[in-house]
Amino acid sequence: MSKTRKTALLGLLGAIAIVINLVEAAFIPPLQFGIRLGLANIVALVTLQLFGVKEMWTVNLLRLSLGNLLKGILFGAPFWISASGIFLSSLSLLLTRRLKSSVLFSSILSALAHSLGQLLCVILLYAQPGIAILLPTLLVSSLLTGILTGSIAVQVLRRIRL
Repeated sequence: MSKTRKTALLGLLGAIAIVINLVEAAFIPPLQFGIRLGLANIVALVTLQLFGVKEMWTVNLLRLSLGNLLKGILFGAPFWISASGIFLSSLSLLLTRRLKSSVLFSSILSALAHSLGQLLCVILLYAQPGIAILLPTLLVSSLLTGILTGSIAVQVLRRIRL
């Protein structure tokens, strides 16, 4: 694949991740305790499988920075909460890539790490350790959303032809 084609595809993947993130934030109401489906993580999983770790980080950083800029919350508390989730989620994907894990397992671990990162950030930002009581609920929801996003990513990967 040429460098130009790869750059164009990464730009498209970044744009898709941003649009999914914006649509999910605008039109799909969060579940209890602010739980979201995390549909933009599908793009991170697909990018990781098609290109690799560096490219997945690039797409995630594009989604984080431009998505939050377009939502008008760049560098506010929601930005840092999102950033911490994306950071731990991306680290978990790096680990699963090195372990040659399945896309579904990678997605579940990524969702768990994302929720844990966000919870830790909220505890630190707001000095509210009592919010850790939500951890069991967040872990169960992360398991379910990880299965959902991983299953969709597997289907997307089956259909992509580069």
